[in-house]
Amino acid sequence: MHCNMENLPLSPIILFAYKRADTLAKTIEALQHNSLAIKSNLYVFVDGPKRPNDVSKVNEVRLLVDNISGFKSVERYYSEANIGLADSVIRGVSQVLKIYQSVIVLEDDLIPSHNFLDFMNQCLNNYSNNKQIFSISGYSMPFKKPDGYQFDAFTFPRTGSWGWATWADRWQLADWQVSDYNIFKTDKEAQRRFNEGGSDRTRMLRHQQQGTINSWAIRWCYNQFKQGGYTIYPTESKIQNIGFSEDSTHTNVYNRYKTMLDNGERRTFELPSVVTPIEAYKRQFRMQYSIPIRVFNRLKTYAGLRM
Repeated sequence: MHCNMENLPLSPIILFAYKRADTLAKTIEALQHNSLAIKSNLYVFVDGPKRPNDVSKVNEVRLLVDNISGFKSVERYYSEANIGLADSVIRGVSQVLKIYQSVIVLEDDLIPSHNFLDFMNQCLNNYSNNKQIFSISGYSMPFKKPDGYQFDAFTFPRTGSWGWATWADRWQLADWQVSDYNIFKTDKEAQRRFNEGGSDRTRMLRHQQQGTINSWAIRWCYNQFKQGGYTIYPTESKIQNIGFSEDSTHTNVYNRYKTMLDNGERRTFELPSVVTPIEAYKRQFRMQYSIPIRVFNRLKTYAGLRM
């Protein structure tokens, strides 16, 4: 299924930033090159400094945000205190979804393709009434497209947090406290099913609940799992993550998620009407998140840090 985005309602864009003006500038520039940017409302949330030596970096980001143009409107929210990425995302998305039915979300280290907004808006409009689809991901790994596969997107039961979108009615289902965790942690069958979306998921959720990490994304992942939902992924990634540096919140110097970015020429997409995941993509996805591959990537990361 494809359609002309010029005739469909556009979802607002939410952009989260902190102290990386260099990557933020690249994110904004790429976003401005989207044809739908000038028709889209943009909300920017900038977190406050965590340490005294962060103040100048945060101020540089605020100055950059003060001068953003190229969108239908720009609303800016600057936090004086540091609330962290997880709370920033939960609060910011919840705030905007009180106004709109759906949102498109970016962080300050993501480079969107020039057709990113076309893909996200088309998916949001196409699947708005399909409650099996919990979210849309703009990022996709460089998976091999199966022979004969005619669509520009596929489904998998794992959320994506690098350039993503969702609807208010799905977001409102989230239990950010994970109040049933004590039941889940003793339910081996539930853990097995959760890890069908990646062998790292139960471990990450445990770390979240123990307080060793603070991740909105794994909680969002778990809430999608509880609803039996899927995420739509593009067959060609509409996002490239450039945020692997010492100033990154949850990344480091080796980018094991580098992908092939869509050239941005196409503006309409063939979307599957049947959302059940197909085996070829399930196999590639699970391989990428398997224990051997994750261990191998961690070793490469460690080697990169020592160089």
